[in-house]
Amino acid sequence: MSCACGQNHNHAPPLVLGGEEIPLERPLVSLSGRLICKDAAQMLLALDLLTEHAELSRAEPGNLRFDLAQAEDPLVWELNELYADEAAFQAHRDRLKDSRWGRESHGIQRDFTRSEPMPRLRAEMAHDRAAVSELLACAFDGPAEARLVEALRADDDLALSLVAEAEGTVIGHVALSPLKAEGPALALAPLAVHPAVQSRGIGEALTRAALAAFDDHTIVVLGDPAYYGRFGFAPADLDSPYAGPHLMALGPELPAGSRIAHAPAFAGL
Repeated sequence: MSCACGQNHNHAPPLVLGGEEIPLERPLVSLSGRLICKDAAQMLLALDLLTEHAELSRAEPGNLRFDLAQAEDPLVWELNELYADEAAFQAHRDRLKDSRWGRESHGIQRDFTRSEPMPRLRAEMAHDRAAVSELLACAFDGPAEARLVEALRADDDLALSLVAEAEGTVIGHVALSPLKAEGPALALAPLAVHPAVQSRGIGEALTRAALAAFDDHTIVVLGDPAYYGRFGFAPADLDSPYAGPHLMALGPELPAGSRIAHAPAFAGL
């Protein structure tokens, strides 16, 4: 409920329009609106209940966003929620029935609008950086990939950084960085999608967009052959510390056995 500055300010990133839409068979579910208290007593009740309510909601496996902030009128809270699909939203509603918030907040007025947004692809912007790091830590269950992207960015070694976002929430990311090679070449890494929406085409859309942006380059990836093979990646005979069956390439062929070198940030992995 409160941010790091100790106040109930709304620090949600701005909504950026545009970008290619990613069609999902099951749409996301977005809820936005207000909680309205009738008096100071209800406001104090809300203050007592909302911290726990927000923490439990964010911990749900199908929750992608739960932003809560007091408006200029202290009797009003602005709320933005995002769920992986209808089943995740219904699981949230079912959990509320037995929660303190569900039992004790009936008198607080709700004024919500529901929508079913589709994620969109666009270039990373400055305000996305913290969200990208959070996504990477969540998707990879640790900070290593987040630190890699932060280091690539600091070294000006992000040739491309794309996000998939919905209603201002980053739910996917892909990066390309320069490779030293005997021809124009880039490394695709990392590729990440929020665990709640994996295996729904978001990673594929990010990968295809990254490949299309540099179709005159050799793209090298270290990953699962079964996954990346669908894009045309094939095992690469290249001199690299990562050489092996998981080192693959797509695009103009580099000379067999030739050396490639990833950006310095990869040494920290």
